[in-house]
Amino acid sequence: MLDDALVAESRRNDSDLAARLMRALTDPDFALEERDRHPDLSQVSDEALGSLLVAAYRVDASATHAMTLVRFAVEDAAGERQPRYTPDACRRMFEVLVERFEDRGWADLTLGLGALERCTGPLPDVSEPARTLVGFWLEKDTVRQPYALLAVAGLAGGGTLGAAVERLSRDVGPIVADEIAVIAGLAPAEQALLSEIDREHRFVSPLAHAWHRSADNAAYVAFARRALEAAAERTDAIRAGEIPYRADKAFTDREITLLGQALRVALLRDEPWLPELLERLLPGVALAPTAAKTLPSQALLYEVVRAAQDFPTPELVTAIRTVRRTVRHAGVPKQLDKMLKKVDAALAERTDVALRLPRLEFDTAPVSASAAGGVLRRQVGDYRAVVTVTDVATLTWEKDGRRLRSVPATVRRDHAAPVKELRDLVKRVNAQLVTLVRALEGGFPVEAVHPYGWWRTELAGHPLARTLIRRLIWEIEVAPGEWRAVLPETDEDLPDAPDDASVRLWHPIRSEPDTVRAWRDLLLERRIRQPFKQAFREIYLLTPAEEQTRVYSNRFAAHLVHYRKMFALFRARGWKSDLLGPWDAGDGDEAERTLAAGEWRVRFFHTLADWAGDDELASTDQVRFEHRVEGAWREALLADVPPLVFSEAMRDVDLFVGVTSIAADPDWTDGGPRRSYWERASFAELTESAEARRDVLERILPRLKIAGRCRLDGRFLIVRGELRTYKIHLGSANILMEPDDSYLCIVQSRGKSDGKVFLPFEDERLSLILSKAFLLAADSEITDESILTQIKRGA
Repeated sequence: MLDDALVAESRRNDSDLAARLMRALTDPDFALEERDRHPDLSQVSDEALGSLLVAAYRVDASATHAMTLVRFAVEDAAGERQPRYTPDACRRMFEVLVERFEDRGWADLTLGLGALERCTGPLPDVSEPARTLVGFWLEKDTVRQPYALLAVAGLAGGGTLGAAVERLSRDVGPIVADEIAVIAGLAPAEQALLSEIDREHRFVSPLAHAWHRSADNAAYVAFARRALEAAAERTDAIRAGEIPYRADKAFTDREITLLGQALRVALLRDEPWLPELLERLLPGVALAPTAAKTLPSQALLYEVVRAAQDFPTPELVTAIRTVRRTVRHAGVPKQLDKMLKKVDAALAERTDVALRLPRLEFDTAPVSASAAGGVLRRQVGDYRAVVTVTDVATLTWEKDGRRLRSVPATVRRDHAAPVKELRDLVKRVNAQLVTLVRALEGGFPVEAVHPYGWWRTELAGHPLARTLIRRLIWEIEVAPGEWRAVLPETDEDLPDAPDDASVRLWHPIRSEPDTVRAWRDLLLERRIRQPFKQAFREIYLLTPAEEQTRVYSNRFAAHLVHYRKMFALFRARGWKSDLLGPWDAGDGDEAERTLAAGEWRVRFFHTLADWAGDDELASTDQVRFEHRVEGAWREALLADVPPLVFSEAMRDVDLFVGVTSIAADPDWTDGGPRRSYWERASFAELTESAEARRDVLERILPRLKIAGRCRLDGRFLIVRGELRTYKIHLGSANILMEPDDSYLCIVQSRGKSDGKVFLPFEDERLSLILSKAFLLAADSEITDESILTQIKRGA
C-alpha cells in the first residue's frame, strides 16, 4: 500500500518521484520499469526520504533485482543526507526493525534511534516494539550494539533497562562494566547520541560529528579517562609480573573497541593528561615484559594508531614513532609505517594542534659558524653529552671541550642508563621533527594561518623547530590584506606586526612569476636547502581542456603505470584506495583524499589494465572533485575548486603517474601497444613537475664542472660527450643518442654524480638526471661494456 503522507508530500513538491520510488519498493513489476531511470534522489524532500527508507528496509532478501537496486539507491541517498521522519514513520521504523529481527535474527537499532532524533512531530509511543527488540537481543549469546540496546531498553520502560544492564555487565571485566553503568545512567537522548559511536567492529570509525557530540558528554568524558587509566594500570601490572603475561591477551576484543572510543574522545578534546598516560600505555602494549618478540596487545596498538588517523596529536604521533623503533615483533614496524602515512596526512589537516612541540630542556645555541639550533648538554661522569638539533638530532660526546669520535668506553660501561635515555631522546626528537615537517607541508591545502606572536616564539624561536622553520618562506599580514613574505634564514629582522597578526606559509600560486623566480635565485645563491619543496613547488592551473570538460580532468589519463608502486604511493601521500585484483569489483577503483579540513575531496580513477610477468599494470583515468555541502559530498565544477586545493591535489596525481609510469622504466622491453605507450610517454611534453626540474637545472648548470658540455633544449638536457651527444629527457630521465635518436639504457644504480651538486630540495629524478649527465659527459672513461656497446653501435 502506498504511503498517503508520502504521496501528499510529493504532490506539494509538484513531483511524483517520491511516489514512484515508494511504488517501486513495493511492486516488483513497477520496479522493473523504473530500473533504468537512475532517479536523482536529491529532488526528494528529507521527510519523503525518511518514509522511503522505512519502506526500503521492508525489502527482504527475496526481492527482485530491480527492487534491490531501488533500495540501494534510497539507502545511499540516506547515507549522504539526514532524512527526517513523521511520528508515524518513526513508529513504523521500529515495527520494521522487529520484522527484520524475526526474519534475519538481527536489526540495526540505531535506525530506530535516528528516526526518533529527527522526528518532525511529537514522539510516538514505541515501548512495545522496543521491549520486543530488547527481548530478542537478550536471548542471544552475543549482544551487539550495546549502547543502542541500552537506549532502546530505556524506551521500553518497566524493568527492561535493568535486565539489559545485568546481561551486558555479565563476565565482561571492570572497564566494560563501568562503560555499561555510565551509558545506563544517561538520559534517553544522550544514550541515543552515544549510540552513534558504538562500533560493530573496531576497523570502522563513525562520522566525525558523532565523536564531537560524544566529546561534549561530561559523563562519557570522565569515563574515557578512567578507562584509559585502567588500561595503563593493567599494562603496568603485566610489566611488573603482577599479571601473568600472555601474548596478545592483555585486553578482550570489546575492551579494545571501547578503549579506541575513549581515546578518540580524549584526542578530540586534546586532553592535557593524555600525553603522559600514553607514554605509559603504548610501551606497555607494544613490549613484552620478557625478551619475547610478541606484544601484550598488538590489536590495541593498531587501534591506537587508527584513533590517531581520526584525531591525531603531535604527542601521540611521536609516541607511536618512538614505540615503532623499539617493538621487537618483525612485522609490526612495517605495518605501523603504512598506518602512519594516514596519520601524517590527518595531522596536517588538524592545524590547531599539528605544530605543537615540547622544548625538552633544549636551549638555543650556535651549532655552526652561521646558524643556531637546539642544544642540550648533560654531564655523564667525567664526560659531557651534547644533543644538537638542526635538520635532525645527533648525540656527541665531549671531554674538556674536545669533541670525541664515539661514546667513551667508561661511559658505556658505568653509565648505561643515561646513555640509553639520551639515545631515546634523540629518537624522540627526530620523530617530532618528521611529524612537524609533514604537518607543515600538509597544511598547504588548508591554508593554515597562525598568530604571529605564537609563531615567533613557538616555531621560529623554538630550539627544536627553528632551523627548519627559518629555511621556509613565510607570509605575515603586516596590515589588513597586506602580506609580506620573509625567509627568516636571510632576513635578520622580522616584520613589526602585532602578536595577533596572521602568518602563513608562502605558496608560489599566490605570487607573480618574477617573485617566484627571485625566491628560487636566492635559495641557490645562499645554498639554502628547504625541508620540503616550497620555492620550487609545482603549480597546477586549470587548462582550457579542463574548462571544456567542466567536472573532470583528463590531464593524467591514459597512462600505464606499475600498479603496486602507485598503490604504495597512495598510502604514502594519505590517499585511500581499495587494492585492485582478480576478484569481484577489483578491476577498477578511485583513490581519494580529503583536503582543506575535510571540505573538499579529490578522486583519481584507475583500472587494472594488464599483467607484465608478475607485475600488475594499471591504466589511469579522470580526476574529479567534490565539495561537502550540508554534510554530503556534491560533485564540483573544476572552476569552483579553490586554486590552491586544485594545485596540491593535481601535484599528488602528477607524482603518482610520473614515478610509476612504465615510461620511467629504462628496462622496459615489452612490445605491442604497451611498447608504443612507452615510446610516446618516455619523451613526451613536460608536466609541471618536470618543468620545475628544468627550472632548477637552468640555474645550477652554469655552476657545474661539466657546464661546458651541457645545455637545455626544450624537454631535454643535451650532454656532449667525446663519443656521442646525448639527450636526457627531463621527465622520464630516459636517454636518446644523436644523430639517429637511438635509445641508451642506463639502469639507475650505474650513474652517480660527484655528490657535490647542491640541490635546493630533494628530487630523486633530478639527481638521476645529473648522475647520468656526469657519466655521459665523460663517456670516454666509461668501462661498463653494456653501456659502451650501445654507444659505439651508432657512433
